[in-house]
Amino acid sequence: MDRALRVLEFDRVLAAIRERAVSEPGTSRVADLRPLPNATSARRALAAVDELKAILSSPAGWNLEAFPDLGRALRRLGIEDAWLDPADLIACGKVMAAGRTARGVAERLDPAGLPSRLVDRLWGDRALEEGIAATFDDAGGIADRASHELRRIRRAMTRARARLVAELTEFAGSLPERVRVPDASVTVRNGRYCIPVRREGKGIAGGLVHDASASRRTLFVEPPGAIEAMNGIRELELREDREVERILRDLASAVRRHAAELAASYAALVELDTLRARALFAREMESSPPAFVDPGAHGIRIRGARHPLLALSSAGAVPFDLDLSTDERVLLVSGPNAGGKTVFLKTLGLISALAQSGIVPPLRAGSRIPFFGRLFAVIGDEQSIAASLSTFGAQARNLAEILHEAGDRDLVLFDEIGSATDPAEGGALAAAALERLAAQACLTVATTHLGDLKRLGGDGAAVQASLAFDARRLEPTYRLVRDRPGRSYALVIAARLGVPEDVLAAARARLGPEHVSLDTLLARLEAERGEIEDLRTRLERRAQETEARERSLASRETAFADSERAATEQRERARRETLREARERVEAAIARLEFEYASGSETARRAAKRAARGEVEQALRDSARKLREVGETAPSVASAGPVLVGDVVRWSASDRPAKLVEVRGDRGVIEVGGLRLTVPLNDLRPHSGVAVSPEPRPSPEHPGDRGGSRPVLRVESQVDLRGLRAEEVDAALTPAIDSAVVGDLPWLRIIHGKGTGALRARVREIVSEDPRIRLFRTGEAGEGGSGVTVVEFE
Repeated sequence: MDRALRVLEFDRVLAAIRERAVSEPGTSRVADLRPLPNATSARRALAAVDELKAILSSPAGWNLEAFPDLGRALRRLGIEDAWLDPADLIACGKVMAAGRTARGVAERLDPAGLPSRLVDRLWGDRALEEGIAATFDDAGGIADRASHELRRIRRAMTRARARLVAELTEFAGSLPERVRVPDASVTVRNGRYCIPVRREGKGIAGGLVHDASASRRTLFVEPPGAIEAMNGIRELELREDREVERILRDLASAVRRHAAELAASYAALVELDTLRARALFAREMESSPPAFVDPGAHGIRIRGARHPLLALSSAGAVPFDLDLSTDERVLLVSGPNAGGKTVFLKTLGLISALAQSGIVPPLRAGSRIPFFGRLFAVIGDEQSIAASLSTFGAQARNLAEILHEAGDRDLVLFDEIGSATDPAEGGALAAAALERLAAQACLTVATTHLGDLKRLGGDGAAVQASLAFDARRLEPTYRLVRDRPGRSYALVIAARLGVPEDVLAAARARLGPEHVSLDTLLARLEAERGEIEDLRTRLERRAQETEARERSLASRETAFADSERAATEQRERARRETLREARERVEAAIARLEFEYASGSETARRAAKRAARGEVEQALRDSARKLREVGETAPSVASAGPVLVGDVVRWSASDRPAKLVEVRGDRGVIEVGGLRLTVPLNDLRPHSGVAVSPEPRPSPEHPGDRGGSRPVLRVESQVDLRGLRAEEVDAALTPAIDSAVVGDLPWLRIIHGKGTGALRARVREIVSEDPRIRLFRTGEAGEGGSGVTVVEFE
């Protein structure tokens, strides 16, 4: 039986059912399902699955809570005075809760059915369940609320630890600076509170060394003054451990008093989980349980049978019907390769194996099948080099075993019987074996390509069948046709696959008259059934429907293209207008700056610089915002050629010629008017035939006004001020804020470190006075914490 289940891929079907279980024990139980010993047990299991399928299909449905494996906890409960760890106790509580909620379906069940009897075994103690839940926190640890003594001990520990940390912090601060570790804090090593000190400060700190850093330059020391306090904390920890153990023992004792009820409830839950998984599978398959009949006493009636794995796939499966009387004990299925014969054979085997295992197979209502005693299946190539068995040798060995062992209650499935040897001898052996099995086994189903076997059936015990094939398209239809053997289509398929016509003609000439006569008869039978015309009609109808859908799609595509083109044109117009406005504002700002440089005082020049910079920043921000609103980003200007340092270039935001003075990676620094700007190189192109006006020279009245004072704007998302003095912060921070505003950044990360707090205070003072900053905050843990200030712009 196990070998037959293996070749039928029975475990693959079980794997699909296992996915529908809610618990690990339920999953394992499904994996262990095998055919039951008698029809009564199988009927009871199928009825239970069908009853739960109806409940699951009802509007109210039925959900079963997931529950954990309780095996280890039940074994521990069987040991007197053994206490359970938190995981086991939590598992017990969850099983109680699952059993309690599952009992809600009881009133909807048939009192005489298996599900109702299982639900009656479910047990739960609400008070004990809540007691277990109150004992543990969300992480599975013992909660403070588990007992008053535990809460008192832990509060005392918290206070003692806080005092010790404060004392150690104060002691660490009193050490000479040369032995202290910067930004160090109290830590725990080997369960003891320690402070880090430099190795050379070991003698100054005193106490016990519990650990060292990887570089061995830092020691973790427990000072002498902390030892007694730490010993007190350790005593509290031991008291806590004893109280936790007492709590666990008390809970284990409370659960142990109901160990029998809990074990029975757990077993019932596992069985309900497997039944529910099978019911979900049956609902998805839209299956109905078959009726079992005694082998040989009633005929077989199969309706809407499908291979379960194919039915679950996206392609689906073609269902088949089959009727056999009590005298029809051999079914021979023929037809072309890849026509579905092996799938048909496996489907018959799986229908029987699943039904006898308490799993509703993919069948429609009204199906009737025997409850077979054993199942024999020979499917696939079982040749073995190690056992010196060829393909035919392995087949002959399996045939011998079946002929010796198969009885009148057994099902025999044989794929390609008599193949892999001389067709005449193989056909003769197969015919003789099938005649023997017709009298010996309950039902034998075999597939074949052999012409001699297609003539069997004169005595009424053997029935011929085939799987329909579309000869024009050379495609199988997978429809089962009874009382008609199938053509092999070997020469037709060979021609389709490129075998030369002269070879095919020679092959046809070698065919005997009996083969030609049988093939002609089968072809005429196919024509009489009108299958080809029926298929052509359906294909033409589908082609018309497809053509109509294609016309509809083409019309929609045209309308969509027109709409997209109009939207693109509108975005382009908006983009050009936005860039024109930005260019005019930048030009005006530069012109004002040049005027002030030529004629204004030093004070006026500085004011002009600030105003020009602000105007450029605002123009760029407005431009970027408007481009985002129309779904565009600032375009790159295609260069007519590479630009080099010293070249006269044109910037996309201004028609005014500029000078490229520096290249920094993919960005360039340009001088335009009185400003230095850092812009993407892709926004620059050569400005042929135009020279840059000489930059303003410092006048005798204003000797300090030099070109080097022009602002250089470089956009960065963070600025690092560590190492600066407080009075140096303005010079570094203000340009960074200016650049971030120009680059339209949403925020800026300012790194000032922790230290004494002087840099942080100066940074907060500067950003609080800047109207462009909407808010500022201390960095979060992933951003640098208190050593970072993050500002967000308007």
